[in-house]
Amino acid sequence: MKSQTSTTIYWTLLNQDGWHMYLAATTKGLCYVGSQHKPFEELTAWVQNRFPNCHFIRDDEKLEPYVKELTEYLNGQRGCFSIPFDLQGTPFQLAVWEALCQVPYGQIQTYSQIADSINKPSAVRAVGAAIGANPLLITVPCHRVIGKNGSLTGYRGGLEMKTQLLQLEREGSQDERG
Repeated sequence: MKSQTSTTIYWTLLNQDGWHMYLAATTKGLCYVGSQHKPFEELTAWVQNRFPNCHFIRDDEKLEPYVKELTEYLNGQRGCFSIPFDLQGTPFQLAVWEALCQVPYGQIQTYSQIADSINKPSAVRAVGAAIGANPLLITVPCHRVIGKNGSLTGYRGGLEMKTQLLQLEREGSQDERG
C-alpha cells in the first residue's frame, strides 16, 4: 500500500463563499490545508519540502470529500471531521496534533493546557512550535489555542483567519446550544 519510491500528492483549490485555500491529500488522506488567500506557492513549497520526489497532480474529483467537509464546516454545518488524515510528523508533533483534535468545537485552550494534556507541562514552547508546524489548518484545530493571557497568538493562516474561525465556531456553538 505505502509506496516509498513514489508518493502521489493530489491537490485542489477550495474557493467558496469568500474562502480561498489550497488542499492536498495522499491516497491515505488529507495532508495539507493552506492558509486563507495565500498563493499556490505556499502549497508547492510545503510539498517540495516534505515530499521532494512526489507526483503532484490536480484532482478536484479525488479531493471532493475533503472540500465538502471543509465547506460544511465553513458554512457552520459541521463541528468535526470524518475525513481521513495523513499526518506526517515527529511523535511529539503527532501527540500535540492529537491533543488539538480533542479541543471541542467552539472552545479554546491555552498552550499550557495542551502541554498538560500530553503530560509535558514544561514543554509549552515546544508545543507552540508543534502547533506552528500543523499542516492541517482548520481540520486539526490549532486556531482553538490562545495565549495564557487570553490573547490571540501566532497562526500560520494569519490572525485574521484565526479570528474568523473562532467567530464562526462561537456563532455555531451558540446556535447548537442556545
